[in-house]
Amino acid sequence: MRKYLFGTGLISAVTGGVTLLRGLRDDEPFTWRTALGWASWAITLALAIGAVVDTRRASRGKLVAGDSPRAGEQAKLLKKRLKG
Repeated sequence: MRKYLFGTGLISAVTGGVTLLRGLRDDEPFTWRTALGWASWAITLALAIGAVVDTRRASRGKLVAGDSPRAGEQAKLLKKRLKG
C-alpha cells in the first residue's frame, strides 16, 4: 500500500492543496481565479486517486476501464505481483 500512497500523483496533489490553503490565509478576497484553482486541485486529486485504484485493480488481475492508463496491462501486472 505504501507504493500507492507515495506515488508522485498523490504527492503533487497534496502539495498543491497545501499551497492553495496557504493562499487562503492572506487577506485576499475569494475570486473566480481562486475557485478555478480549487476546481483544478479537486480534478487533479480525483485523477491521482483513480490512477491508484486502477493500478491496484490491474495488479490483482481485475478489469479496469478502457480509458485508464493501466488498461491492457492487467496480465503483466498480475504476473509481476505473483512472482515477487
